[in-house]
Amino acid sequence: MRLEPDASFTLRHVRVLQQDGGFSEPTDLAVEDGVISRLGNGVVAEADAPEYDLAGLWLMPGVFDCHAHLGISTVDEGELVRTPPSYALLETTVNLRKVLDSGVTFVRDLGGVDAGVRKAVDEGVVAGPRLQVAIRLLSQTGGHGDAYSERIGLEPNPLFESSLATVDGVEGVRLTVRRLLRDGADCIKLCTSGGVLSPHDSPWDTSFTAEEIATAVFEAGRRGRPVASHAQGGRGISAAVAAGVRSVEHGIMLTEEQAATMAAAGCWLVPTLSVLHELLEGVKAGPDPASAIPPHALPKIRELEDVYGTCVHVARDAGVRIATGCDWVDRRQHGRNLEEIALLHDVGMPVEEALLAATASGAQLCGVADRYGSLAPGYVFDAVVLADDPSDASVFRRPGAVREVFKAGVPCKTGGDLLAERGRAALETASRQSD
Repeated sequence: MRLEPDASFTLRHVRVLQQDGGFSEPTDLAVEDGVISRLGNGVVAEADAPEYDLAGLWLMPGVFDCHAHLGISTVDEGELVRTPPSYALLETTVNLRKVLDSGVTFVRDLGGVDAGVRKAVDEGVVAGPRLQVAIRLLSQTGGHGDAYSERIGLEPNPLFESSLATVDGVEGVRLTVRRLLRDGADCIKLCTSGGVLSPHDSPWDTSFTAEEIATAVFEAGRRGRPVASHAQGGRGISAAVAAGVRSVEHGIMLTEEQAATMAAAGCWLVPTLSVLHELLEGVKAGPDPASAIPPHALPKIRELEDVYGTCVHVARDAGVRIATGCDWVDRRQHGRNLEEIALLHDVGMPVEEALLAATASGAQLCGVADRYGSLAPGYVFDAVVLADDPSDASVFRRPGAVREVFKAGVPCKTGGDLLAERGRAALETASRQSD
């Protein structure tokens, strides 16, 4: 039983995520043409509109993943050599579906998905979350994101050309940003520090000059577009914040001084705990032929174990706003996006804050908080129905915890049968029992 697009219906007796991050007592919620119209006890349903009894379930807004790479299914160079671009694009549609089914209804993709994929989702050609796209991430030569490979011996490396661009100098940055904006980019992604998996640098290295970063921010700003900065530590964070980027991605070694500067500038942190946690667990588990961790990354990962999660504490203490993002880059990872909520709680963030980081805060970072990210009258009904109480954050690690996903009022989880189970017949039975 699936509803037609822009359907109208009423949900009864469901616990709804509120603006403080807690859940209401069982209440009712009415949807008209995909938008929430009424919320509260005893909501009068539209004439002939279906009603569904969701007693014992929890309802939260659709989750925002503010750091994704849905067009990337592997970083293994050998596999990439053997993979035709058409196959990679088709696998992107699989990733889109996995992420939507997981409960993510809005994604800020920071390299790997272009405006054509965004259009295909918007027009219903393929199923997936709403998209904002950076198209390609920008790296300086030898920086994080420079895909030059000694094995392939090609520069630029065509294996990653759809997701990466290597640029140098103020004019190189200016031209590339303008081209990305021409191609439909919603935001610009820079790598202002080195990275963990990249072979040519470390997380402490600084990439791009202050003038190059400022040029990217200026050119993006002229078109009303924000800049997100991959910045794991050191001056790469400081330079990005000073130039006016909208968000720092990762921020693993964020200092108190840097956090204070971020808070004053209104700069966000997207800590991407998922990817670093996965890398640390991979190192602990020992050699794995299926692992995507290259040998040169192992010592860098081990050095980061002691600082894992500290950026969240430092940012919260300084008043920096935090939004969720996973940074998954492998087909085995896409669809596990809600684990980021549990990981934020693991490192000390209260569950209520973690839920808001994944919903209302994500909407604020993406500039769409006037219509997404909350469950209130006038908001688009993008939502997730949970089978278990999310005050226990481990819910977000459990298979089957997400019972249904709504996008603009349309139930869209693959194999979802919640509404068939909870339809009018269930309401009528409950009514007879109460009599």
